[in-house]
Amino acid sequence: MCLAVPGRVTEIGERDGTRMAVMDFGGVVKDVCLEYLPDLGVGEYAIVHVGFALQRLDEESARRTLALFEELGLLQEEFGDPWEAASDGPTDGPAVGPAGVAGMVEEGGER
Repeated sequence: MCLAVPGRVTEIGERDGTRMAVMDFGGVVKDVCLEYLPDLGVGEYAIVHVGFALQRLDEESARRTLALFEELGLLQEEFGDPWEAASDGPTDGPAVGPAGVAGMVEEGGER
C-alpha cells in the first residue's frame, strides 16, 4: 500500500536546483521534494506522497493522522525496513532491496 502521509519540515535546502526538505513522519525522517509547495517552511506540515509534498496541513490534523496511522501499523508498513519485509516470507517476485534492479545490474546480478 502506498499512503499520503503527513510530515513536519525540519530542514529546507536545495539539491541539484530542486527545493528539498528533510521531513519527520512520526519519528521516521525522509527527504522530500517541495516543488509543489515552494512556500512551505520549517515547522510546517504537509501531506507527502511518493516523496513529494502535495498539500499543506495544520498541525492538529497532522498529529491526529500520524497517531491513527501508527495505531493501525500503517507507518511501519509504509516506512518499514524493506530487508526485514523481504525476509518475512515469499513474495510474488524476486526480493529487491533499496538499490533496486539498477543496483543488482551494477553489482553484476541478472535481471
